[in-house]
Amino acid sequence: MKKFFALLALMFVAVFALSACAQDSGPITVSQDTIIVDVRTPAEYSEGHLEGAVNIDVQSPDFATILSQLPTDGEYVVYCRSGKRSAVATEQMKAAGFTNVIDAGSMEAASKATGIAIVQ
Repeated sequence: MKKFFALLALMFVAVFALSACAQDSGPITVSQDTIIVDVRTPAEYSEGHLEGAVNIDVQSPDFATILSQLPTDGEYVVYCRSGKRSAVATEQMKAAGFTNVIDAGSMEAASKATGIAIVQ
């Protein structure tokens, strides 16, 4: 019986962990006013990014200062390499009062969801 409950608990943890992973949320509608934000390092950005994206490194000590200069009511789509930094940036933006921020996850997922090409 102990093994059954241990297995049940393990399955619960696995399902919970997988549900926390970024999921393909389908297409993201962008307009001319949408600001695409690449939160990777400048070196990563220079290797390739979504066409028209602005680079704001979430790991930079100036990240909060740069955010404070942006309109909080704008439309933002945020991405990074794997989705971890974009999640951090999205949470920081929402905490700073941004009202329309979408975490698109990885650059590839963002490209697929928005239809915006990756350029170098």
